Amino acid sequence: MRPSLSRRTILTATAASSAVALGTTGTAEAAGPRGEARRPPATAQPPSRELRALLREIDPARIEATVRTLVSFGTRHTLSAQDDPARGIGAARDWLLAEFRSYAAASGGRMTARLQSYVQEPASRIPTATRITNVIATLRGSVTPERVYVVSGHYDSRATDVMDATSDAPGADDDASGVAVVLELARVMAARRPASTIVFAAVAGEEQGLYGAAHMAQQFKTAGADLQGMFTNDIVGSSTADDGTQDPYTIRLFAEGVPSSETPEQAATRRSVGGENDSATRQLARFVRDVADNAATGMHVRVIYRRDRYRRGGDHIPFLERGYPAARFTEPAEDFAHQHQDVRVDESGRQYGDLPEFCDFRYIARVARVNAAALWSLAQAPGTPRDARIVTSTLTNSTELVWTRGGEGDLAGYEIVWRETTDPEWTHVIPVGDVTRREVDLSKDNVFFGIRAVNKAGLRSPVAFPEPA
Repeated sequence: MRPSLSRRTILTATAASSAVALGTTGTAEAAGPRGEARRPPATAQPPSRELRALLREIDPARIEATVRTLVSFGTRHTLSAQDDPARGIGAARDWLLAEFRSYAAASGGRMTARLQSYVQEPASRIPTATRITNVIATLRGSVTPERVYVVSGHYDSRATDVMDATSDAPGADDDASGVAVVLELARVMAARRPASTIVFAAVAGEEQGLYGAAHMAQQFKTAGADLQGMFTNDIVGSSTADDGTQDPYTIRLFAEGVPSSETPEQAATRRSVGGENDSATRQLARFVRDVADNAATGMHVRVIYRRDRYRRGGDHIPFLERGYPAARFTEPAEDFAHQHQDVRVDESGRQYGDLPEFCDFRYIARVARVNAAALWSLAQAPGTPRDARIVTSTLTNSTELVWTRGGEGDLAGYEIVWRETTDPEWTHVIPVGDVTRREVDLSKDNVFFGIRAVNKAGLRSPVAFPEPA
C-alpha cells in the first residue's frame, strides 16, 4: 500500500513547518532593503554556527587590497601582454595563481591551484591566435567530492574600445570586484572541510566573448562532472547608481526560466506542465534566497527572472548552455560611466573610468557573504534529488511523487514542498521521512510540487521540480 497524506494532515504539517521556518529567522518577518517587512519563504534555512563563523572572517580590507592590486596592472585586456611582470593580463594571471597557492598551503592538501589554458584561434574580438588562461583553485570535498559547485569572476578588463589592449583599463568594478569575492571565499574556506567540492575560478576572455568560461564549462562537460550549481560575480563593486541613489543592502541574482539547453522534447514537457518558472536555475536562485537573505549576511537577494541584463551577458551563460544550473550576481543599479569607459574627465568635470574610488568595499564584503552562505550551504547539504517524477498513469485528484534516494551517508529523509501556481516562492513544506514515494491528497493540476533532501544536521538541498512520468 502506498504511503499517503490526507488533506487534513497536509494542512497541519505545512502550518507547523511554516511556523518553524519563520521562527528560525528570529522574528516572523525580516527587514527589507529599506526597512519594509518581508516574510521569508517557507523553505528558508537558518545559518548554522559553522556558517556564521565563516561569514565573520570575510574581510573588506583584504577585498580592497585585491581590487587595488588588480587595478595596479594597468590593463588586464585579454589581448594585452602576457609576459610583462608588471603590466597586462599575464602579470595579473601570475599574481592570482600565487594568491590561490598561498591559500592552498593552509588546506592540508585539500585545495590545489592551477592554470587552465588553451589557444583561442581567431574569432570574434580575437584577431590573432591568443592564449586564454583561467586561474582555478579546487577545494576537494571530504564526503561527496564528485559533486561540484563553481564560483567565478573574470579578471580581464577593457576600455571604451573593446579591441584596445594598450590603454589603461582599471576594471575595478568590472570585474576586479567579482574576482575579489572569489579570492576571499577561497581564503576563508581553504582551511575548512566542505562535504562537496568547491571550485574557485578567475576567468579570462569575458569581455571578448565569454571565452574562458566557455572553455571551463566544456571541460566540466567533457569530464562528465556532477556540477550542481555555478555562480558568477560580475560587477558587484558598488551600491551607487548613476543618479547617486544608493542601495547598499541589495544584490541582484539573474536566473533564467526556460533553460538555454532545452531540447524540443523538454520544451514540450515544460509547456504541458507550466514549468517556465521552475528550471533548475530558478530552484538554485530560490535556494540562495533561503540561505543568504538574512541578518547573517546583512543582504537582500533580489532574484531577477531573466538570464541577464538587456544586451549583456556573463560567464554563467556557457554553463547554462551546457545544461548546468547557473546564475549571475550583479550590483543593484549600475553606473555606466564607470564601466567599459576610457579613464578621462569630461568638460563638466565628470570622472569616467572603472576606478577603485567608485567601489564600496564593505558592500563587496556583504556580497561575498551571500556567496559564501550559498556555496557552503550547498556543499554541506545533500545533493538535489534525482529522478523526481509525478505519476500520471491514472487520472486522480491526488498526487503521487517518486524519486531516487541519494547516496549521502548522513541523509535523513525528504520533504515535499508545494505552492499555488501563481506564487513565486514555495509556501508549504511537508516532511515525509526517508522514503522514495509519497501520495499527497492535493491535485497535481492545481498546484506545483517539489522535493528536497534533508540530512541529519537539518540542512536542506535545492528543490527538484518533478517531471510527469
